[in-house]
Amino acid sequence: MKTCFRYCISSLLALLLIAQSPFVLAGNLVAGVGAVSTVGSWSNYSAINIIAGSTLLPSTSKTTVLYIAFTGGTTADIGNMVMYTTAAHSTTIASVIPVTLGGVSNPTVDLTNKKVCKTQPVSTTAPCVVRLDPITLALTPADDYYFVMYFANNGNNGPLGGASPAFPTTTLTGFYAGGDDTQLKVGNAVPSGGATSPYFLVAVQTS
Repeated sequence: MKTCFRYCISSLLALLLIAQSPFVLAGNLVAGVGAVSTVGSWSNYSAINIIAGSTLLPSTSKTTVLYIAFTGGTTADIGNMVMYTTAAHSTTIASVIPVTLGGVSNPTVDLTNKKVCKTQPVSTTAPCVVRLDPITLALTPADDYYFVMYFANNGNNGPLGGASPAFPTTTLTGFYAGGDDTQLKVGNAVPSGGATSPYFLVAVQTS
């Protein structure tokens, strides 16, 4: 079973986190996440994050950069990452775009490495923000986007914590599902679930 731990953060701390957060920058393509809570136990689960075309901010950028954040654990073993595109309000996959970190779609992230996560230990007040490789993709209101991360079925991902909004300040939504939802093909239906909050994905930007 997945476990979700919601932490109470004072209004002042929340404002400071949002003001200092690397999620809130010029170049945002959507309203990103500010202060975060944590959701744990990711072994053999997929995090499905939805970027609705109707929520996009105006931009002429032809490049999209995703930022993910970790709030607990020591090692993240990502099995695969993809971006599915659909026509707006459609459930049919129109394209499948690989998403990578360091050139690979199945990276291992050492959360104890200060070069990766400057502030130790990783927590909700000191989330580790990771910038994924830029995608040559111009986001458009005519389409919706599903960023899916699958976490390998192993011991490292059991105690792993993923960032999720502490407050409803973002237009990103999402859900999680057991198993690997990154293997779908063009013409398949996108993963379905009761979309509420994004998981791990904290910002979508132009750089």
